[in-house]
Amino acid sequence: MVPVAVLPAAAILMGIGYWVDPSGWGANSAIAAFLIKAGSSIIDNMSVLFAIGVAYGMSKDKDGAAALAGFVGYTVVTTLLSPATVAMIQGIDASAVPVAFAKINNQFVGILVGIVSAEIYNRFSNVELHKTLAFFSGKRLIPILTSVAGIAIAAVLLFVWPLVYNGLVSFGESIQGLGAAGAGIYAFFNRLLIPVGLHHALNSVFWFDVAGINDIPNFLSGQGVPGVTGMYQAGFYPVMMFGLPGAALAMYHTAKLKNKERTASLLIAAGFASFFTGVTEPLEFAFMFLAPPLYVIHAALAGISVYIAASMHWMSGFGFSAGLVDMVLSARNPLAVNWYMLILQGIVFFGIYYGIFRFAIVKFNLKTPGREDDEEDDTSSAKGSAETGELAKQYLKALGGHGNLENIDACITRLRLTLKDSSLANEKTLKALGAMGVVKLGTNNLQVILGPLAEIVAGEMKKIPASEDLSAVKLP
Repeated sequence: MVPVAVLPAAAILMGIGYWVDPSGWGANSAIAAFLIKAGSSIIDNMSVLFAIGVAYGMSKDKDGAAALAGFVGYTVVTTLLSPATVAMIQGIDASAVPVAFAKINNQFVGILVGIVSAEIYNRFSNVELHKTLAFFSGKRLIPILTSVAGIAIAAVLLFVWPLVYNGLVSFGESIQGLGAAGAGIYAFFNRLLIPVGLHHALNSVFWFDVAGINDIPNFLSGQGVPGVTGMYQAGFYPVMMFGLPGAALAMYHTAKLKNKERTASLLIAAGFASFFTGVTEPLEFAFMFLAPPLYVIHAALAGISVYIAASMHWMSGFGFSAGLVDMVLSARNPLAVNWYMLILQGIVFFGIYYGIFRFAIVKFNLKTPGREDDEEDDTSSAKGSAETGELAKQYLKALGGHGNLENIDACITRLRLTLKDSSLANEKTLKALGAMGVVKLGTNNLQVILGPLAEIVAGEMKKIPASEDLSAVKLP
């Protein structure tokens, strides 16, 4: 999510540029050209940003040496696997080099190199060399090791990458060949994979230049096909801006009377985040584990929405997510076709989500927020008003204390934790503190869904000294 967080900067710069010069895209205005080209400089280098961002984001202490190693590793791999170098290594004519190597500068390779770079940093950043080589000890050793690892990665990818690339292209083309229906299928699985965080792997095939589709960069740069580019994005607007807030209203109206005030504070904040910024996880995690059938319905409705927008050629893209901010910024994009119809579609989807969610909740007595069993209701009072430092101590204590945490990390909406003993983490208390969901991955990995507060809480947790006594910290 570190490199993905750069996309809003590109969207803002290019969006304003298109507003200034919607017909010439910079040809008629120096200011527009300045802004559009500044934004495209980010879009055109997303692959290397993934290498740097993933290496930095996955390093144990978020150190710049890991980011530098990511850049070094990416440079080594992509240079060794460039068409010209491959032709030299294999002793063949450049025209005979597989087309896969012309696409070696992509997010898939960037993510792979970033992961390897971070792992090297985490394992060897504290290594002490002999005093004759002491200068290269510790963090200075990491870029050197990563460059060697880059050679090994390139040697493997020399044989494996064409197979992987062809597989990804075949998958992408099979979905692309289905047209609007394929876009709907993609959107269904996009939502369905969110609980385990694997939707980003799927997104890389359709949103970026892994398999040649490149929907987001093509839209933002205005270089795609009108009525087609944006088909894997546009239909999310009616869901995120209108559908999910409709679901939130249904959950509020069906909450127990004594819980309505508490439920309203959660759902209003999550619904506004979904409408305004397109960040949906706080709202989705509020019901995906409490009422899984509702989440499957939500995924199906998202697929239908994307199918409708794609089949009607109502197109609008985004740089971050399908919220109001991105809709406004993309309105003057040359590839935004009948984008205002997405608002009308959204109003309809607000009613559909509200009606289906309210009917299903009442008919099947689903335990959505505010409808939990009385025993749970008595303890689940969100602590969003607590100071962040104190809240971090409460979360730390509920997770078993510093002694139980091997690693503390966060993405945009989740605490990502590695625990020594996951049984010491009190899920009920975590939810009472305001967590919208708890996801267990394997025996020692835990994700706590907090919404946009996650990274701040993670930072505060890291600041708490291991020696600090948490016995006086009160838990709900």
